[in-house]
Amino acid sequence: MSEDTHLEALRGEVRAWLDANAPKTWREDYKAMNHAEFADAQRTWFRTLVEGGYAAPHWPAGLALGSGRSLAEQKVIYEEMARADTPRLLLSFVSTYHAASTFLECGTEEQKARYLPAILQGETWCQGFSEPNAGSDLASLKCKAERQTRDGREVYVVNGQKVWSTMAQYADKCLLLVRTSSEGVKQAGITFLLMDMKAKGVTVRPIEQIQGDEEFCEMFLDEVEIPVTDRVGAENAGWAVSQATLSSERGLTLMELTYKMRGALARIAELIRKNGLEEDRGVLRDYGQLVTRCDEACAIADQFLQNRIDGIERVGDASVVKNTYSRVLREYSLLGTRLGGIDEQYRAPIVYGDLTTGNWMADFMNSYAWTIAGGSEEVQRNILSERMLEMPREPKNWVL
Repeated sequence: MSEDTHLEALRGEVRAWLDANAPKTWREDYKAMNHAEFADAQRTWFRTLVEGGYAAPHWPAGLALGSGRSLAEQKVIYEEMARADTPRLLLSFVSTYHAASTFLECGTEEQKARYLPAILQGETWCQGFSEPNAGSDLASLKCKAERQTRDGREVYVVNGQKVWSTMAQYADKCLLLVRTSSEGVKQAGITFLLMDMKAKGVTVRPIEQIQGDEEFCEMFLDEVEIPVTDRVGAENAGWAVSQATLSSERGLTLMELTYKMRGALARIAELIRKNGLEEDRGVLRDYGQLVTRCDEACAIADQFLQNRIDGIERVGDASVVKNTYSRVLREYSLLGTRLGGIDEQYRAPIVYGDLTTGNWMADFMNSYAWTIAGGSEEVQRNILSERMLEMPREPKNWVL
């Protein structure tokens, strides 16, 4: 069977499965849900995808239920998900992308065997990287962990605060960065731990956002004990481990989202038809430019994944994907808000925002979060200029 024939067969298989299993009224259903009901709906859709074998097409074959799909196969699956207008898995994206990438690249065999199957069984992860005074400058984090022996157990005792943790109120586990040393450069004293969210001393507080959402949380850690065995990589070597996590957040995660955004262009076209703007040259020009921009974002995401598969990924490749997606997402939601008119700007607050909630104003406000999450746009530009283009480093402690 040729590659083209194989991919067309896969496309038919995925399309038929989605026709039978994808939720059809999720956008309207979500509008009537509270946060807990939304989380339950997300868990149900994730279980359905696991049963169908489409929850983790980017995982290598042979690990848990990872299907080891090729780049071309992943593209077909993401394209069909976008065509079927399936809901985004906001609750489990940290688990299937960030946590999985961390274990696959830096975890022990025991950690892979323990955590990867659990993710597909529904264990949910969040991320504890950002702090109130170290949001964009991650290496400046202050959350402190001391290695101690308590009741005969070797543990890290953690104290500090984290913020901007997506859906931490529903998470079972947390990817946690802590400071274990103040010696040398600040990147050298960071350790990567795996924290049980039900451990004594963990307090989670949701943050109410501008669009009425509670997607993000802050976490307060008071004498939290984490077994030394729940460390990824060596002590004080967490900075390198975190790059595997962030590379996923800035790259692989966004590949799926760029395809969804391009699939959601149909919603812009529907607005144009609904408002009788099919002959408006200015509107058609703006729509055409947006289509091109979405195609560009997909092509860049494709190249990122191909480089990763070929083993030639460069520092900064993921930053290009992230900055491109966040910029195009803002253009997409802004055009939808503009074409929707005044009615689209007076919608009620929603439960969880994304690019396809059906609430254009909420989507537009939420799009700004993507210029911060996973490292601000300015940080990504610094990575590109200093590490990819080898330009001079940004001066430290300068004043005007």
